[in-house]
Amino acid sequence: MTLSPRRSAAQHGPAFGIAALRLAGAGAGALAWLLAAVPAAAHSGSPPPPPTFPGVLLLWSFDPTIVLPLALAAAGYLWAVRSVDAAHPNTKVPRRRVVAWLAGLIVIEIALQSPIEAYDTTLFSDHMVQHVLLTIVAAPLLALGAPITLLLRFARPETRKRWILPVLHSRVTRVISFPVVTWILFAGYMWLAHFSPLFEWSLENPFVHQLEHVGFLGTALLFWWPAVAADPSPWRMRHPTRLVYMFLQMPQNTFLGLTLYSATVPLYPYYLNLARSWGPSVLDDQQIAGGIMWISGDVVFMTAIMLILRGLLKNEEREAKANDARIAPELAAIREREKRLAERLAGERGGGSGAG
Repeated sequence: MTLSPRRSAAQHGPAFGIAALRLAGAGAGALAWLLAAVPAAAHSGSPPPPPTFPGVLLLWSFDPTIVLPLALAAAGYLWAVRSVDAAHPNTKVPRRRVVAWLAGLIVIEIALQSPIEAYDTTLFSDHMVQHVLLTIVAAPLLALGAPITLLLRFARPETRKRWILPVLHSRVTRVISFPVVTWILFAGYMWLAHFSPLFEWSLENPFVHQLEHVGFLGTALLFWWPAVAADPSPWRMRHPTRLVYMFLQMPQNTFLGLTLYSATVPLYPYYLNLARSWGPSVLDDQQIAGGIMWISGDVVFMTAIMLILRGLLKNEEREAKANDARIAPELAAIREREKRLAERLAGERGGGSGAG
């Protein structure tokens, strides 16, 4: 896929207003339910009580700085899909992209607003689940949603020409989307977040904690952009290169997980000072967190490698069929010449026998 503009599908109707009303109704209902939920104690000096079933299922948050952007991202995407489908009924947005985009947003909501969030500063293993959901579940799902492609199809031609394409072709975009850069940013941020003061600060300061999540999701989106290759990019990697790109990321993630798992002492004073009286010990919790990163990373990266390999085989099959179709007329002409030559030789042999 290239960065060339496509025909516009910006036919705005009442869909946005309807979607906004539905979101408002859903939000009001969710808010009423959440107000009845048990409040979670996060980022405090003392640990919350141990999770008990089924009460833990009610520990959902309602942070407008998270919920509203997610709702707008869902509504805006669906609005654009509806406009594109109405303008191009023969080339509608694939349903799998819509499902992937909405699933990615749901995963972010679960990571940051569900009972997982209620204990993200109490259990390192719980905190690690957040990181895994943001980096290797939500990010690839959002990349599979192909939002850049949708935006190019939805925007008016003048908007694409004046704003979108210049940004995609800009020097900054070319630098931050270069596969070597995205690989380093993703891997580097993972190590920085777990082996620098940033981790302790995120546990003590809710604002820093949210910035940490933004960093995880942002670097992960940059990493998965060229790997998934559903959207146009200044740097288009072929399947073999994408295999190497993904394969090299897996061992560094495994090594990071094993580093946390094999540590013989707690790495973060915050958890020691929390004096939690329930659940696994601080060291056991740290080992669980390392195991979560290690195993989940291997599963996701191996799955991605298998999918890319499958795409490589399909691409080679398509290229082989295209080559066959291209040379088919030449082969047919050769066979026709061979047939005529055989008929002529047969005629000459028959004529020679009759003369004798």
